[in-house]
Amino acid sequence: MSGNDEAAETSKIEVWWDMKDCPIPEAYDACRVRPSIERAFRKRGYTGPVSITAYGDQKQTPCHVLGGLSSTGVAIAHTSSDSTRSVMYRDMVEWRAQNPPPANTMIISDQVEGDLCWDLARLQQRTRYHLFLAYSSKRCTGLFLHYEGNWRWEQLLEKEEEGGTPPPRPLVAGGLSSDAMFYCKSCNFNCQNLDKFRNHLSSYNHGLEEAISPLDTRLNCVTKTWARNYPATPEHATAEILVLWDMLDCPIPEGYDARRVRPSLEKAFKKLGYSGPVSITAFADQKETPDHLLLALSSTGVDFAHILPSVHYSRMITEFEEWAEDNPAPATIMIISDELASKNSHSSLVCTQLQRSLSKCQSCLLLQSGSGKAYLQFQRQKDKFFRSAVEVKQLLNLPVGYPPKTKRMREDSTPEGFSP
Repeated sequence: MSGNDEAAETSKIEVWWDMKDCPIPEAYDACRVRPSIERAFRKRGYTGPVSITAYGDQKQTPCHVLGGLSSTGVAIAHTSSDSTRSVMYRDMVEWRAQNPPPANTMIISDQVEGDLCWDLARLQQRTRYHLFLAYSSKRCTGLFLHYEGNWRWEQLLEKEEEGGTPPPRPLVAGGLSSDAMFYCKSCNFNCQNLDKFRNHLSSYNHGLEEAISPLDTRLNCVTKTWARNYPATPEHATAEILVLWDMLDCPIPEGYDARRVRPSLEKAFKKLGYSGPVSITAFADQKETPDHLLLALSSTGVDFAHILPSVHYSRMITEFEEWAEDNPAPATIMIISDELASKNSHSSLVCTQLQRSLSKCQSCLLLQSGSGKAYLQFQRQKDKFFRSAVEVKQLLNLPVGYPPKTKRMREDSTPEGFSP
């Protein structure tokens, strides 16, 4: 276990809870919610202080439930039902900015998939917190998130075994814990008194504010504004760089001098401030690769992996995982592939591994002539979870008109010293 993992076990734990997706079961004592969550963390070895915020339309939540939760220090946040997800995520992003790792986060919701998952995955890749999930009934699948643990909500609330009484929490006058807060996200109102909170929610001013300025129901994906090509941070400037190159998806154009591939990649990295040693491995059925290309690439130190088409992408993933395991961050990884960048393929494996290792990842595609518009559309999707993207044609500095169109032109452009 790394030092960061050990530190996380005693660090703070922040919980964001969607009460609509994961309601308190009927007849369940609301006072048991906090002890149940704390017990689940203790079983996994996490003993840090737990802060819980419960989001929902609190006008619909019974007073005895609000009182039970607040008596154990659970903060209550009022939102409209449609805006709960967006408000939770906004608060989560703000909390991350104010609480650097090591720390732990937990999301109790059925709405982690989609844009929230993509955006949070990119945030996790840059700054990783230990993440835990809970869901009401159906486990989320296909998430681009690496998480330390997940629970079904009702399982999380199950009665504790005998002999495992949770530690009591101190109470203050009025039955409210000293850190219990009530928030109205519509009005920026907060207090520590349940009656005052309920009176506010039923007031004319509150109703007017919700009618005039309703909370935004759209998720604010903060990483949409991130650039694609990130200048190197000081710790990554001289770190090792691994390039995994799929020669099937991104072949060398006809007539292009293969000896220029490595210098072109290194030049692109140096423009962004990455000057560390570059290791390049080219994956393909090398029986199909012309000898003059193998000779030219190997003369510049490019390694080759001969693989069958049936295991092409899985072998690249294995190489990626093994290298990431042996080379902890800071490190930089570049993937040159169409298939591995597709969110319908292996990219979830790549993304979760990056969140574990906190390596940087570059992804790059080779375009066929005339497909620039399609590339840009696809790139926006892919850039949600890959660190950046560089067009291969730009990397290789291809002159306008490549590849040559006629046999004569192809012969004229054959690299000197090699036969076609």
